[in-house]
Amino acid sequence: MITDIYRVKPSFVAYIDESGDEGFSFGGGSSEWFILSAVITRKENDLETVKLVDEIKLALGKEPKKPLHFRDLKHEQRIPFIDKISKSKLRLITVLICKPEIKSPEVFKERYRLYFYAVRYLFERISWFCRDKKTTHDLGDGSVKIIFSNKSNILYDEMKEYLNLLERRTEINDVRIDWNIIKESQIESLSAGKKMGLQIADAVASSFYYATNPSPYGYPEPRYAIMLQPVVYKHEGTYSGYGLKFWPSEVLEMLKINSNLNWVEQNYK
Repeated sequence: MITDIYRVKPSFVAYIDESGDEGFSFGGGSSEWFILSAVITRKENDLETVKLVDEIKLALGKEPKKPLHFRDLKHEQRIPFIDKISKSKLRLITVLICKPEIKSPEVFKERYRLYFYAVRYLFERISWFCRDKKTTHDLGDGSVKIIFSNKSNILYDEMKEYLNLLERRTEINDVRIDWNIIKESQIESLSAGKKMGLQIADAVASSFYYATNPSPYGYPEPRYAIMLQPVVYKHEGTYSGYGLKFWPSEVLEMLKINSNLNWVEQNYK
């Protein structure tokens, strides 16, 4: 009977947040990069996300019930936060989209189109990780509970419809999501105040945003992204295409020649 109870429950939890925007008005306020990150934990270890954030709040003298927002922290406060994450049992996956390199930007100006496209790539990699890391000791059926940071401008029912469309057209569109792992019924959105894991996802997405988007003075800040390397998902020793997914493909050449992005080649080969 115990086996029957756990068979229908997820074995993993993935917290998802983004940084940057979906706009294409470069020079007019739009970010060049759009970042979507997932923080994955085994469900049995989910309480450790609460402990991690509580410890950081205590160390930084922040109010226990007030959500942490990475952008609101000073550099010297962000470092211990990222250090805590880098020493945890969590695993991180990030999709990094360089919008100026998209060949047909008009296609992605439709509502949520770029966001949903990033979700597809993120879900593929979440499903691979959970499929490969499931052990006989994990409770549940090997699937993952997906929790998005609630954004008022995103209609999650539309996203679920998009995922249903992908599942029906998996072979046509070369969708590589393992649908035994990702289940539409196990997707929800919550505020960062309700789930500590979302505050970690915010820190991760923001870290990779700062590493790719130059400041107003022209310099990116890759230190946070580099510090996270120990907990970024890798497959057979490879980060590229797994824990870090860059899109479009032209970005891979940029990584070799753009000095602002040399942290990728140096730390995430």
